[in-house]
Amino acid sequence: MNKNLMYGSYERTYSYFQNTDMAAQGKPSPEELALLEPFRGKIDDAVFGDAYMPPEADGSGSDRTLLRRASALLREAKYEIKDGKRVSPTGEAITIEFLINTTSFEPHHSAIISNLRRLGIDANMRVVDPAQFQLRLQTFDFDITVQRFSTSSTPGESMRPFFSSAAAKLQGSRNLSGISDPAVDALIEKIVEAKSRAELTIACRALDRVLRANHYWIPQWNKGTHWVAYWDVFARPKEKPRYGRAIPETWWRARAD
Repeated sequence: MNKNLMYGSYERTYSYFQNTDMAAQGKPSPEELALLEPFRGKIDDAVFGDAYMPPEADGSGSDRTLLRRASALLREAKYEIKDGKRVSPTGEAITIEFLINTTSFEPHHSAIISNLRRLGIDANMRVVDPAQFQLRLQTFDFDITVQRFSTSSTPGESMRPFFSSAAAKLQGSRNLSGISDPAVDALIEKIVEAKSRAELTIACRALDRVLRANHYWIPQWNKGTHWVAYWDVFARPKEKPRYGRAIPETWWRARAD
């Protein structure tokens, strides 16, 4: 997508806390392990290894190596091809509908749908009006949808609407993945109860590992800078806020013409 649709302008997202020191990297630190060990055997063993990173494609839009790997994983899970369709161990065909409310994402979804069909999966895209889209999100009436995810630079209770078991049961919540996991709930509470920035960072990294290992999402893209077109009559500080454009709050007119 990045190469063929977006001119290489973006970076691949891999973390729920992308571009911050709260993103998990490599293997868990001793402090992270102290939070994760109570859940060993109840969470994926991958959590205790290197933090999950999405695979890198060759940029062609049809990476045969990754397609072969995906097909092998499906076969290992007993999802075989029958009459050209990928079916479950009980013989049911796999169908996936991508729900969107704007045609601007059609090219991006088409690329994924094309590869899913190569794997024998019956994938399609449904574009609905904004009102229907909102209703279907509120009632969790979709297979896959696309959403922009962002959080505070100091996460806390804001994690609950996105990831808690309570939110998974509440229609209209932002827990669109339906995440309901005692380990996730416990780590959210560690974030909320953190007494220092260091404790908060460690708890966020631990949560990031668990969420990434469970593959609740297909991470897409991000950009660590802002594109701005401006008139050269304005001046601005040498340093801007860490995560903000600082426009127009910190800009001023430097020329009279």
